[in-house]
Amino acid sequence: MIKKVLLVLIAIVIVFAIVVALQPSEIRVVRTTTIAAPPAAVFAQVNDLHKWDAWSPWAKLDPAAKMGFEGAAAGPGAVFTWSGNDEVGEGRMTLAESRPDEYIKLDVAFTRPMAGNSTSEFAFKPEGNQTAVTWTTSSHNNFIGKAFCLFFDIEKTLGGQLEKGLAQLKSVAEQAAAG
Repeated sequence: MIKKVLLVLIAIVIVFAIVVALQPSEIRVVRTTTIAAPPAAVFAQVNDLHKWDAWSPWAKLDPAAKMGFEGAAAGPGAVFTWSGNDEVGEGRMTLAESRPDEYIKLDVAFTRPMAGNSTSEFAFKPEGNQTAVTWTTSSHNNFIGKAFCLFFDIEKTLGGQLEKGLAQLKSVAEQAAAG
């Protein structure tokens, strides 16, 4: 009897490992919004990491989080560090590439609650007197990350955060452009 139970448990573990191994390694979540402001006004809110507190979807999750800035004031080389509760975790974001009014790339390194790296990209495209902003977040999952994604809908959860951030960016950028 114990042998049968042990064999069933081993089979379950093997099937689970196969299912996890077959999951995609790459995660890519993309959201877009249109903002009633010129690309320069929107770009300025993203290119200066000091301004993220006004629109970042994670800023309000832990008002007591410790934040720091290093390197350039804005643009390539600007660094933002944070350490907060379990919802925001701990990490470091480095602005890696910046093409004025067109594109921004950020390298993000998380140390807590789970170590990992991701890339966030912002594309700014003029549409008449408005700007289409596309926020893309991508990362590579190891085996543990793949297993985590079986139980956690990253597209829905992270996508919801990107949508919230873009809505807040829209509000901030439109106010800045109007004033």
